[in-house]
Amino acid sequence: MTKYQPIIAITMGDPSGIGAEIIAKTFSHREIYDRCRPLVVGDASVIDKGVEIAGVQLSINPVQKIADANFRHSQIDVFDLQNVDAKNLELGTISAGSGRAAFEAIKRAIELALARDVDATVTCPIHKEAINRAGYKFAGHTEIYAHFTNTKDFTMLLVHDKIRVAHVSTHVSLRQAVDLVKKERILAVIGLLHEACVDFGIQSPLIGVAGLNPHASDGGLFGDEEAEEIIPAIEQALKKGYQLKGPFPPDILFPMAKQGYFDGCVAMYHDQGHIPLKLLGFDWDSEQGAMKHVRGVNITLGLPIVRVSVDHGTAFDIAGKGVASPDSLLSAINFATLLAAKQG
Repeated sequence: MTKYQPIIAITMGDPSGIGAEIIAKTFSHREIYDRCRPLVVGDASVIDKGVEIAGVQLSINPVQKIADANFRHSQIDVFDLQNVDAKNLELGTISAGSGRAAFEAIKRAIELALARDVDATVTCPIHKEAINRAGYKFAGHTEIYAHFTNTKDFTMLLVHDKIRVAHVSTHVSLRQAVDLVKKERILAVIGLLHEACVDFGIQSPLIGVAGLNPHASDGGLFGDEEAEEIIPAIEQALKKGYQLKGPFPPDILFPMAKQGYFDGCVAMYHDQGHIPLKLLGFDWDSEQGAMKHVRGVNITLGLPIVRVSVDHGTAFDIAGKGVASPDSLLSAINFATLLAAKQG
């Protein structure tokens, strides 16, 4: 019996960025077709330009319905939205036109997933300012997915190697982030992270929880959020049967996670969780003046559909140069395939 290969819808990202290039480089890897049936959602002419930039030997198969996709190596199937004038596209620039095209690709991928026409979605990077210039007032992918799937309890999970970090808050100001450190929200994130670890095959995950203040407040010397919100959340989670410890100062928590002590970590705000993961996942080649590797993925937890993303931005500074790394997109497709099998 042939193993079912899920259909993975991959959005093109911002046409002015590196999305099309990393898609082309990723599709040149024959092994992805051993695990899934990848389908790009976006503009076929943009992806064709990405093939040229990447310098790979691939053809484009524009389709208007999934049944017309071939899903074979050497060809990129594109659910063609025909929403970009590729001849006049300016790479490396912020534009409302690119923001609109990127947004339309995301929305269509979500619709395909909700209709069960595809098994999972993977997103290439967008530029938040471009999306907002186009009139779509969203802080990022996570919020777009939550809105169009009518999801209330959701969180961002970053994964690289042994580190898995879920966030209590993400795209808000630091002042707002402090205000969002509440017992109920922390407890919800712990539950979502636990479920994700189980989906990854970790039967009894141990979760570490970060503090908010320096030294996790040092017994109340540097703030009271730990005593009033974080510790009560941990105590309630323990009563629910979760395995967890904390709160730890992040400079203690993440080195422990790197060594494999924790299966997952809860960060209190955006940068607290992003910095350690990107420090480990991004490898700069000083001789070449470019990223050698860009590893790590971003998974939205709590959705009724699967969404995995690359964990890097549009990289306008290198767009069109042919030097962008496909590592994160390859990893994102692998995670999406795994999660699609769990949901199926």
